[in-house]
Amino acid sequence: MMANLGVALATLGMLLPASASEPRQPDPKATEVWAPEPRRVVPASPLAAPSDAIVLFDGKDLREWVSAKASDQAAGWSVAEGTFTVRAGSGDIQTRRLFSDYQLHLEWRVPTTLGGSGQGRGNSGLFLASTGPGSGYEIQILDCADNKTYANGQAASIYKQHIPQVNACAAPGEWQRYEIIWTAPRFAPDGKLLSPARVTALHNGVLVQNHVALQGETVYAGKPSYRRHGPAPIKLQDHGDAVSFRNIWVRPL
Repeated sequence: MMANLGVALATLGMLLPASASEPRQPDPKATEVWAPEPRRVVPASPLAAPSDAIVLFDGKDLREWVSAKASDQAAGWSVAEGTFTVRAGSGDIQTRRLFSDYQLHLEWRVPTTLGGSGQGRGNSGLFLASTGPGSGYEIQILDCADNKTYANGQAASIYKQHIPQVNACAAPGEWQRYEIIWTAPRFAPDGKLLSPARVTALHNGVLVQNHVALQGETVYAGKPSYRRHGPAPIKLQDHGDAVSFRNIWVRPL
C-alpha cells in the first residue's frame, strides 16, 4: 500500500506545472538603480589632477598659500623648476581656502644629502587641518628609508598617535606621495565632540593608516585633546629642513 502511495505522489509531481513545484525567480531588473547617475570626473594622471579637484600647486607659484602666521602675508617659501621648498626660518604656510572633509594628493621629497639622524632628517609635517599657529592634526614627513626614530613619529605616522602599518619610505632625493582621506571632527554647538577626526592614508601607494580615529590635535608632549573648530586650512610645516613639494590637489568631499 505504501509503495503504491509513493508511486502516486511521484506521478502527481510530474504532472504539476513547474511554477507550482519551484520558487519563482526574482526579476533582476527590480534591483537595478538608474538614478541619480554619478557625475563624470576625468581621473588624475601624473601630469594633471582630477577634473573636479582644486589645484593647490601647479608648479608655477604659491597663490593658493599664505603665511600661517598671518593670512594677509604671502607664503615665504621658494619656487623653482616646478616645485616649492621650505625656506628655513620663514615659518609654516597654509592654504588660503578652508576645508572640511576631503581627498588630498601631495608629493614630497627630502634632500639627497642629509646630515642628521632621527627627527633631524628631512623633517616637515602635513597638518590636515590647522587650528592655529603650531596647532592642528599632523601626519609626519621625514626620511625613514634608513633612519631609526620613534615609531609614532616616523614618516606617515599620525604624529604621536598612530604608527603607520608599514614603512613605505623611498630613498632621500626620490619623490614620494601621500594620498589621504580626511574626515573632519564634528562638534555640538556647546563644543562637545560628536565624532572624532578620521584618516585613511596611502604612502607611495601602500595603505599605512586605515580609517583611524584621532584622539585630538597633535601635541609634542602630553595627551592630545579636541577643541571646537570649523573648516580649516591645510598647513605645511617649516621644521628647518629643505623639504620640497609638488603636484598638490584636493577634492572636497
